[in-house]
Amino acid sequence: MLLLQVIHKWLAFSLFFILSINAVRYEPNWKSIDSRPLPQWYDKAKVGIFLHWGVFSVPSFGSEWFWYDWQGYHRPNFVNYMKNNFRPDFTYEEFASKFWAEFYQPDKWAELFKKSGAKYVVLTSKHHEGYTMWPSKYSFQWNVMQTGPKRDLLGELAKSVRAQNLTFGVYHSLYEWYNPLYLKDKSNGFATNEFVRFKIRPEMEELVNVYKPDVVWSDGDWEPTDVYWNSTDFLAWLYNDSPVKDTVVVNDRWGKGTGCKHGGFWNCADRYNPGKLQGHKWENAMTIDNYSWGYRREMTINDVKTIHDLIYELAKTLAYGGNILINVGPTMEGTITPIFQERLLQLGDWLHVNGEAIYESNMWKYQNDTITKDLWYTERAGFVYGIVLQYNSKIEFGSIDYSSVNSVTLLGCNDKVEFIKSPNGHVIVVFPNLTPLSHAKVAYVFKFVLNQMNF
Repeated sequence: MLLLQVIHKWLAFSLFFILSINAVRYEPNWKSIDSRPLPQWYDKAKVGIFLHWGVFSVPSFGSEWFWYDWQGYHRPNFVNYMKNNFRPDFTYEEFASKFWAEFYQPDKWAELFKKSGAKYVVLTSKHHEGYTMWPSKYSFQWNVMQTGPKRDLLGELAKSVRAQNLTFGVYHSLYEWYNPLYLKDKSNGFATNEFVRFKIRPEMEELVNVYKPDVVWSDGDWEPTDVYWNSTDFLAWLYNDSPVKDTVVVNDRWGKGTGCKHGGFWNCADRYNPGKLQGHKWENAMTIDNYSWGYRREMTINDVKTIHDLIYELAKTLAYGGNILINVGPTMEGTITPIFQERLLQLGDWLHVNGEAIYESNMWKYQNDTITKDLWYTERAGFVYGIVLQYNSKIEFGSIDYSSVNSVTLLGCNDKVEFIKSPNGHVIVVFPNLTPLSHAKVAYVFKFVLNQMNF
């Protein structure tokens, strides 16, 4: 018996030793960092929710850049807004005392995101104003526990999101507009990096170690290079030794010049939708409010994307191999305004019917149709899906040969779908009769079973 125990322990140690030797260790350089495979969950998920929430949600005017637009750029509309509504010596920091989040119900938020059809949620843990949405030890009391709601807003949402079996991630801004340490490094031409060493690096490790986000969405990188930010060293730690080393995904904003070049997935620029194949996994981070990421009280209905606009962005993004990250800005009270709720619920209704063309889908050999406008393609499990954004009684699929089609169905409809041959040899689908309440009539998805030799 003793001999067996010794043998078992020896075998266990040997296996551990072999695995340890063979385990990949990423070095702090871009060649090594960029060689890491993107965790599969991200590409399969396709749809995420982005949340821009912070002290900027209190003035809720213009955009989440309110502080800098007012005191950095000195934009007249922001200057006049403050002049007309606040005393002359009012400071931006005083807005934090009104950030109560008194109606914040993270469970309700998470239920909404689940109903929207999203698979992951990314919250601004800290925007360029420097205010942390968790009680960070490195925030100099500029955080939710010391100033404002007296609650761990980030931690509560992470728990609620995960309870809905959604993946939780964080946005994090590297730089801060008015942090003295950053301004000192900047005045030194970034030859010093006290801000990174004493603020940013420990702050980011704290964020990852405590909340274990599976997305680290970096921003605020564009003034100095990645060398100043010591980005590759952080990413090597994230990939090698952090509690999320096997599951975490990151974007490409890690220093001046890294966008669309380095990192896990690329988002390159805000509202990035290149309209062509990229050869690398990418993400379209976009907003339902066309003009702001944070909530604006002056927003009008004409500023808000329609559900048709939203599904168009979704279809075009997925056809070219991207994920879509859909942003809404919560209010300072901790609510999501009804128009944003409506759009997310409408999206969820559509995805409930048509999700098999979206989740875990791939790019097909054609992305959009050669003849019919607003017709996009995806492929999944050997089926081709045509996402049609405009209704017509007969739809010509110019990228599909009639001779290659075995059958056609319309997702969400049990009626037989007829198809005929076009004069040029393509397939024409005859739209089945639908009653107004029988289908999600924003956009339609036709599912094609093709001959494998023509796939």
